Amino acid sequence: MKKIFLTRSLVIAGVILTWFPILATLITAVFASIIERSFLFDFLMPAELGVFAILGTSLLLWAAIRLKSMIKPIAWSLALMIILLFGSQALAVATGLATGERPSSDAMFYVVMGMLMMYSVILILPAILGTRLLRQAFKTDTSGG
Repeated sequence: MKKIFLTRSLVIAGVILTWFPILATLITAVFASIIERSFLFDFLMPAELGVFAILGTSLLLWAAIRLKSMIKPIAWSLALMIILLFGSQALAVATGLATGERPSSDAMFYVVMGMLMMYSVILILPAILGTRLLRQAFKTDTSGG
């Protein structure tokens, strides 16, 4: 019983933390757009809240290992999220984009923005997989404990 309780807790926390950057971005976009009467969308917010997504996906990976299910896709998405998020930041710092030394019209700017967009798209995968894992965790037989 303790084993399934921990696994379910990991999945619940992981799902909440992984969905948080996505939902926060969408909710603030809707409210800001209504208030300002103009479409506003902070496309950098998922990256700014990346620590939640990485922590949540890590918890989902732990739960997936315990459930012996969806390990590879969650592990790959976590690895790609870390590489793209920290890689884009490192590239921005290394090239001078982060400090403004290099113009934002430079080709490297588009590489960094592309990495951030790919990070945001990949973030959706563990959120969806986590939701599927949540269903699976609650279908698991509790008598085997």
